[in-house]
Amino acid sequence: MTVGWIDGTAGASGDMLLGALVDVGVPLEAVRSPLNALGLGIGLRAEPVVRAGLGATRIHVDVDESDSVRRLDDIIELLDLLDSRVREPAASTFRRLAEAEAGVHRTSIDEVHFHEVGALDSIADVVGVCAGFVHLGLTELHCSTLSLGSGTTRGAHGPIPVPAPAVLAVLRDVGLVAAGPAPYESTTPTGAALLAEWVSRWGPMPTMAVGATGSGAGTRDSDVVANVCRLVTGDATTRERTDVLVQIDANVDDLDPRMWPEAIDAVMQAGALDAWVTPIVMKKGRPAHTFSALCDESIVDAACTAIFDSTSTIGVRRHVVDREVLDRVMSEIVIAGSPIRVKTASRSGVVVNRSLEWDDVIDAARRSGTRPKDVVADAMAQLSDGDRGS
Repeated sequence: MTVGWIDGTAGASGDMLLGALVDVGVPLEAVRSPLNALGLGIGLRAEPVVRAGLGATRIHVDVDESDSVRRLDDIIELLDLLDSRVREPAASTFRRLAEAEAGVHRTSIDEVHFHEVGALDSIADVVGVCAGFVHLGLTELHCSTLSLGSGTTRGAHGPIPVPAPAVLAVLRDVGLVAAGPAPYESTTPTGAALLAEWVSRWGPMPTMAVGATGSGAGTRDSDVVANVCRLVTGDATTRERTDVLVQIDANVDDLDPRMWPEAIDAVMQAGALDAWVTPIVMKKGRPAHTFSALCDESIVDAACTAIFDSTSTIGVRRHVVDREVLDRVMSEIVIAGSPIRVKTASRSGVVVNRSLEWDDVIDAARRSGTRPKDVVADAMAQLSDGDRGS
């Protein structure tokens, strides 16, 4: 199982992501080809550069016109010329941008004029990055806490505060963000929308056997942070092994139980591998709950902060635990015309369990007008038929 991890310490923009993809090994022609299909006269050049002493790849976009003003429908129509594997994520990325801009400017999506993000260089970034990720064929893409920057920048209508309102809108309920070290715009709306589209999990670098590392350079050579966006790819297929993790526990007897879902979400956003709530009875017979989180040692402090912020506890307990991890393989089946991801777990080469990605089940049920349990039954029957056929 090939996974990728993006180090967003210095933020991300479309050209930084494109540079990281080329630097990690995606052929420049693989991202040029879909751009050529658009017939817009867009050219790409890769240049080796150094940022704060680190080697990286800087992507230059050459265009016949400096700027364009387009609406979402214009861009979606243009993208119809592309292969569906690139067209769909690229179109979804532009929809994310349109929804964010509409919210920021208090207007409708149909009225949004894409100035910066509708310019040819941004079309090059979105289409090129989507083509690059398709070429890599990652099973999962992770991203660290993303630095957004601070200060001000300039847009088509004048000065814009940083973090840019559109960036915050795109990443709402999606990413894990911080201001970061740089006093300028570290993450652009285009970079934010691409990550929101492609990242499957936010947090620290996952356990992997590192295969390749690529760095995409930003325009500045900053003295406060190496202005590069790093992409690490590797094999995350795990044979049976034992992980050493940290379990954090807190006993709570005075929290409104309606707050537990938000507390669990906060800890998971901080990078915990799992979180749960167990009913208990404390001294004097008081009903209470134990809030537990399982995490890597590297994010214990962040997880504790999330627990203190989201619950009423004034103390936590921490202890080291061992966890056996089975070999896991992700695959995909199609039910009622919708893709559903399947996780198959094995121990010593024997299949132990299969589980369906529940969000995919719900989406398939909604699209087909059936019940989730019917989708599950059809999926398990298809998997059983596949076992008999093999």
